[in-house]
Amino acid sequence: MATDYYGVLGLAPGASDGEIKRAYRRLARDLHPDVNPDPGAKERFQEVSRAYQALSDPEKRRIVDLGGDPFDSGVGAGAGGFSTQGFGGLGDIMDAFFGGATARGPRSRVRAGRDAMIPVELDLDETVFGTTKDITVDTAVLCETCTGGGTAPGTHPTTCTTCAGRGEVQSVQTGLLGRMVTSRSCPSCGGTGQVIPDPCPKCGGDGRVRARRTIPVKVPAGVEDGMRIRLTGHGEVGPGGGPPGDLYVEIHERPHPVFTRDGEDLHCQVTLPMTSAALGTTLHLETLDGEEDIDIRAGTQSGSVLTLRGRGAPRLRATGRGNLVVHVAVSTPTRLDGEQEKLLRELAVLRGEDTAGGTREGQGGLFSRVRDAFNGR
Repeated sequence: MATDYYGVLGLAPGASDGEIKRAYRRLARDLHPDVNPDPGAKERFQEVSRAYQALSDPEKRRIVDLGGDPFDSGVGAGAGGFSTQGFGGLGDIMDAFFGGATARGPRSRVRAGRDAMIPVELDLDETVFGTTKDITVDTAVLCETCTGGGTAPGTHPTTCTTCAGRGEVQSVQTGLLGRMVTSRSCPSCGGTGQVIPDPCPKCGGDGRVRARRTIPVKVPAGVEDGMRIRLTGHGEVGPGGGPPGDLYVEIHERPHPVFTRDGEDLHCQVTLPMTSAALGTTLHLETLDGEEDIDIRAGTQSGSVLTLRGRGAPRLRATGRGNLVVHVAVSTPTRLDGEQEKLLRELAVLRGEDTAGGTREGQGGLFSRVRDAFNGR
């Protein structure tokens, strides 16, 4: 019976490509051996990865939707069980009905490995300026004992006696249309035409073993959250010692307590006392590049924006850097002692402003002006 690949991902048949991708990413993050020590998580992670491979490829998904299994070498069939896999044309089909059979030959034991993905968390300064990280991965690597051959030292594979080395077996059914010869993968050798009588004691004949290793990853300056770095040839080694897949390192940027990021630009907010905003001051701001002195002009309003050019993140595939955008907020005092209130009232009189509503036509009081500044008027 074919595997329910939709069920493995917790989806219903007919799920969209986006739903399949989101379900896989969610399960892969939870089940990855590097983050989940549960002994059953590794096997479940492999099932999820296999299901994603089956449903993310349009041709494989078509086979799944027809009730078959795309990883079964004898499957390519619809719900009725008839398969056109291996038939080159009309002559092949006629041979299948009336006595002939198309020989596909044995398939190789050596197959390419699958890709792997691992998430890596980085601080903002690491994504902005780049860094080198040592990551630990748990993947299939080449068996050093048999160097991928799968046989015990001094032994070799032998020809399968069930299929005589053809990699497939045939069955004949007689019906109203005559004889129909069908072929399927040999159950004894798995379609390879060879069996290993003395498997390698280390890998059990697979040609690969799981191992934990540390890989240095160079993170370029300017990467963003969600980007992936491809490490060619660092994925899973294939069965029979086949060529390895690729390893993808997915970047996850930790939130910064001061700065937020918008592409290549960085943003932050500074709060100034009302007096500093009115009189002007010099602001000492600690940026990712070090301390910067920012001149605050007299009369600066709340909501003003100051731009420090070239203090943002580097452009990943271009030259130059983005900007650091400083958003100014003016703080109005909420509690005044007697002396402070007296001085503000005297200032209001000197400026011809009435705190109760203004003495000049069309001109509000000092506090109403502060309020309007906050409201952007």
